[in-house]
Amino acid sequence: MGQDTTTCQPITSSLWRDPRLYQIVSLSTLLLYGLLFLHLDVSLWQIIVTLGTAQLTQYAATRYVNLPSFDPKSALISSLSLCLLLRTNDLVVAALASFIAIGSKFVIRWNNKHIFNPTNLTLVVVLAGDLGWISPGQWGQAVWFWFFAACLGSLVVTRAARADVTLAFLTFYIGLLVVRTWWLGDPLTIPLHQIESGTLLIFAFFMISDPKTTPDSRSGRILFAFMVSLTALYIQFGFFKPNAPLWGLILCSPVVPLIDRLWPGIRYDWSRPTVGHSSVPVHLTPSFHAQRRFS
Repeated sequence: MGQDTTTCQPITSSLWRDPRLYQIVSLSTLLLYGLLFLHLDVSLWQIIVTLGTAQLTQYAATRYVNLPSFDPKSALISSLSLCLLLRTNDLVVAALASFIAIGSKFVIRWNNKHIFNPTNLTLVVVLAGDLGWISPGQWGQAVWFWFFAACLGSLVVTRAARADVTLAFLTFYIGLLVVRTWWLGDPLTIPLHQIESGTLLIFAFFMISDPKTTPDSRSGRILFAFMVSLTALYIQFGFFKPNAPLWGLILCSPVVPLIDRLWPGIRYDWSRPTVGHSSVPVHLTPSFHAQRRFS
């Protein structure tokens, strides 16, 4: 009796369209480049603990909420981002950071959607508790590297159909910096120096563009990008806090459910990254979509 492939083809083809695969490749490339050429101040043990704890937490949560299968991709993305950004001398803090990042997706939720970007939430918790730090200047100032990182990020957000929120954030954030500089009569070298940060690029291309924590509609995402930019700049110049975009995103994320209510859109689905809805056959949706709600 021949094997029925009609139910396998949609799932197999959707895997190749999954933007998370491109995110994993991009983040892994950035991390490898940083270790080999920039000599990032992150130990091999911290990387192992961060990645391992994330996968263990994802597996435990998968079993706890009875998901049909274990999917390591989202946990790998969050833990790779932590390896790139978080610096700590304590392996316990590295493990705790991974646990918070992955656990938050299953605990802090609204309407089958997690509220906070896992990496963003974790970094804010660690910084607020003075348990670690971020080194914005660790990537150097080589122009070609910015171009390289931007290209990788562009690939990711385009595949994930979230290029709009990234471009909107960069436009608003840089534009407001330039306007402030012009208003104060300062030279343009000041805002140019302020945006020369690898952390800002990773934030724009890999964090605020998270399809599962941004508004569903394009108009909502553009509004959200403006809110994050404005909040970040207020924190940066009003409270003189470094890494202001991280604080801007964490403060604005709880508003996403309200934006989704006022400007509803199609809920994002990893299997259809360009349009947002699922291509999975109807008879596969119950367990398949249960998996994706926590991705």
